[in-house]
Amino acid sequence: MQNLNSSFGSARALLTPSNSPDSTRSPFTSAFSTIGTARVTAPAQVDAETAHRSALRGARFAAPQLYPDNGATPASVPLPAQSVFHEAWWLDLATDGNWRAATVRRGNEVVGEMPYSLGRKGLWRTSQMPPLTRTLGPALKPFAGDPAHAMLDRIDITTRLIEQIPEVDSFYQIFDPRVEDALAFGLNGFTVSTRYTLQFAPERNVEQLWKGLNGKTRNLIRTGQKFLKVAPIESPAEFNRFYESNLTVRSRSNIYGADLMQRLVSAFVERGEGYLLGAYNANGLLVAAIGVTCDSHAAYYLLSSRSPSAHGSAISVLIWAAIQDAMKRKLTFDFDGIPNANTYRFLSGFNPTLRPRLVVERHKPLWSMAKAARRLVLPKKPGWFLSTM
Repeated sequence: MQNLNSSFGSARALLTPSNSPDSTRSPFTSAFSTIGTARVTAPAQVDAETAHRSALRGARFAAPQLYPDNGATPASVPLPAQSVFHEAWWLDLATDGNWRAATVRRGNEVVGEMPYSLGRKGLWRTSQMPPLTRTLGPALKPFAGDPAHAMLDRIDITTRLIEQIPEVDSFYQIFDPRVEDALAFGLNGFTVSTRYTLQFAPERNVEQLWKGLNGKTRNLIRTGQKFLKVAPIESPAEFNRFYESNLTVRSRSNIYGADLMQRLVSAFVERGEGYLLGAYNANGLLVAAIGVTCDSHAAYYLLSSRSPSAHGSAISVLIWAAIQDAMKRKLTFDFDGIPNANTYRFLSGFNPTLRPRLVVERHKPLWSMAKAARRLVLPKKPGWFLSTM
């Protein structure tokens, strides 16, 4: 922390717009050469660690690696709609290894995959969304030919994926926004509904995005940049301690599980598939933080936390930095769901695009009855994710 002030000066200069932001540079990678990786303090470890992370980072853009013993066969190339949440390492950590993947092959080629979790809630066998896993759903090879035949092909392959899912009392998945229909699920007895996320497409440049911000949001960011200095957080452990301490102050518990969240955050940082970004006050004290996980398609705003004493614009400043980085790297920036009306009002100030995310579910009658009875007795739990904006 001794060199925070000099580093922050460079980072802040990149983050503070004059009339419009610089769309050619990442907002913080110039000040810090590696985004989202923990600092290695022992010089002898630097070269080995850099090589290790470079190899992991390169592996992300090759085929997703799925464990054979989880019923999956690695595809030769990533299938459309596969995200970081489909990857074996993510699912293994998020479910403690309790997941499988349905796979459809034609010859030696994988043309469809769909991972799913397996778990128990008391007497019930379930397949739900794992903690911190925002989307899953089928990933299918693109289909050639006319639209009618392509639809029939998608239905056929998706039905074959569905047939591989074991019988459970409750099945629930939120699909990646790139999955545009769930017709096969509807035809196979699933209920299909819609949730939403907010996104920025990589085709939009930073200057356009800055001009499109709500005036109040733009002023918040300008004001916050006067009081806050932005930099990558040195280690996942620091982020997790900060996150937990802010929950404790608010008398809340970690809805993901502190240990599980720590493992996932550490994994995506160490693999180079995400980063942690902090806002520090004039005394060098961390007052707000966000976690972003990435794949070759998108950067996902996954976690956020701020101390009660933080400036009201702290999270806005951090989000704006992450948006700029995503645009520089030609990634979609995904705000990753709309858990409640207050969050929507906050995020809508950035003027993103609303995108649907399909939801499929199927429940046995006894499960549905038990769920309905529980809702009458116990208060409703929080939604998809809890952030302390």
